[in-house]
Amino acid sequence: MAQKPELDRVDRALLTALSANARASGAALAAEVGVAESTVSLRLRRLQSLGTVRGYRVDVDLSSVGVSLQALIAVRLVKHDRKEIDAFRNAVPHLPGVLSVFHMAGAEDYLLHVAARDSEELRQFVLAHLTGHPAVSHTETNLIFEHAEGDGWQKLVG
Repeated sequence: MAQKPELDRVDRALLTALSANARASGAALAAEVGVAESTVSLRLRRLQSLGTVRGYRVDVDLSSVGVSLQALIAVRLVKHDRKEIDAFRNAVPHLPGVLSVFHMAGAEDYLLHVAARDSEELRQFVLAHLTGHPAVSHTETNLIFEHAEGDGWQKLVG
């Protein structure tokens, strides 16, 4: 297992500030963290090169673009053949509506976070891409009524 980088108070403060606003300017981050803007720039490059900061993303309100339904779909594979697992894992993130893919331990092998415009589109996704897939033996779909992002990671590194 790779050694984890040491994060000091400034690194943790930068990560917290970026989590609140990934578009914050270097000057705003410097003011919030209490260091020079040049320090912010150096620290961010270091955190990116270490893989601690993997990217910056837009958080889109899916309902504002007509995608009002989200679900978690548990998937159980037929067998645990490495080739089939890899093929499934490589294909699933690129299916229409897939937001996240979790490879799990336990009764289910994968948990998919998917979005759809309506229940019929979700049904078609399950039928076209999951139940007909040769590696899939079982699916269970759970609708999401509400979703909130957590910030608990900050307490783990604090």
